Amino acid sequence: MFKEYRSRRADQKSNVLPLDRAIETPVPVQAQHETIDEDLQAHLELKNRLHGELLDRMNLSLIDKVERSELKRQIASLVSGLVEAEGVYMRSDSFADLVDELIHEFMGLGPLEPLLEDPTINDILVNSYDQVYVERFGLLEKSKVRFRDERHLLRIIDKIVTKVGRRIDESQPWVDARLEDGSRVNAIIRPCSVDGPALSIRKFARNPLTIQRLVEQESLNDQAAKLLEALVEARLNILISGGTGTGKTTMLNAVSSFIDDTQRIVTIEDAAELQLQQEHVVRLETRPANSEGTGVITQRDLVRNALRMRPDRIIVGEVRGAECFDMLQAMNTGHEGSMTTIHANSSRDALGRVEQMVTMLGADLPIKTIRSQIASAIHIVVQLSRLSDGSRRVVSVSEITGMEEDTITMQDIFVYKRRGKSETGQILGEFLPTGIRPKCADQLIASGIDIDNQMFARR
Repeated sequence: MFKEYRSRRADQKSNVLPLDRAIETPVPVQAQHETIDEDLQAHLELKNRLHGELLDRMNLSLIDKVERSELKRQIASLVSGLVEAEGVYMRSDSFADLVDELIHEFMGLGPLEPLLEDPTINDILVNSYDQVYVERFGLLEKSKVRFRDERHLLRIIDKIVTKVGRRIDESQPWVDARLEDGSRVNAIIRPCSVDGPALSIRKFARNPLTIQRLVEQESLNDQAAKLLEALVEARLNILISGGTGTGKTTMLNAVSSFIDDTQRIVTIEDAAELQLQQEHVVRLETRPANSEGTGVITQRDLVRNALRMRPDRIIVGEVRGAECFDMLQAMNTGHEGSMTTIHANSSRDALGRVEQMVTMLGADLPIKTIRSQIASAIHIVVQLSRLSDGSRRVVSVSEITGMEEDTITMQDIFVYKRRGKSETGQILGEFLPTGIRPKCADQLIASGIDIDNQMFARR
């Protein structure tokens, strides 16, 4: 796999051991030499030189055919000679880390790999090549990870987007994409990003959160969870609303788990990230325009096509535009039990956003007609929020009850009541029923679902 290599300083005895021995036997640090793990910039420069040397000696066409352990062994062997030729002295653990970083450059996403492998990180936010933030447990913190320079970051971004058949350049300076594991990616470059390329990654949960786990985390209570299960089983249409990072996709995944395995589900997304547990699922994904500006496939195109695919349920990852009208039409014409998410700060705002999206069609539809369509298509709005302590919670489960003149009427079934803050800054509160028996309760009973009216009783 590697071309023959001869050390430029063959007369000097190596002070760096191959990886398989270096892990067991530490190499003494030479006082007269600065260790690269003490100087980040020197480390990055060294890694850059080694990366270039390896590229010259590697047969890149064979990388995917070589076992990772064998690739690591070969890289460690070659890097040992290269580091010796550089005249750099390293501890064995630093050498092992360097080899791992070089493998990440060849087989992964470079400096991002340790962050992607960290299960405590939910979001990776690259503001510039030398400024990377991560979100842990709902709170942001600055990471020590950095890229060598702007070109290095651009190379990683290009590696991500080309794998899913997308592009990013001056004519199309932003892109939505996904990683192989389903993690959601957004990248934007100059001239739109003034300070250089920026990258945002919403990591794909390896173990999707279930409703039960959300209850255990106090995102909602057991009564509300049972109601959501009943609503899905009875095939009521659900709109999940919330701001950025509130957990809309997580809730959609959790709620969709109650769909019967015998039903055919079609999902529609800009970048496929839903983790449905059922077997009978067809996943559709939009496509941006090509370099000639043609070939674009929108969510509206996919919703229309989905109607011809004999779906029992249609799930749109997030409605953002004119496809909202087609989604409402589907909900009103035999595709009950469909679900979607929307960006909004309250359940009432969510309906306003849906109305606004329908008007984007440009059709001269009376407002009352649009609102009547919304009121008959959507049955339940689940509102999510991320609180100041970083926790994500359901703040209301609301039912749309109909129309009064030109106004859509709603009623809250469950709400989250805040009680204040603890000394550590944790938000205190509880999720409670409002005491209102939902209008759809009779429909649930008619569907053969046993409903305990005490679950709605106000405490």
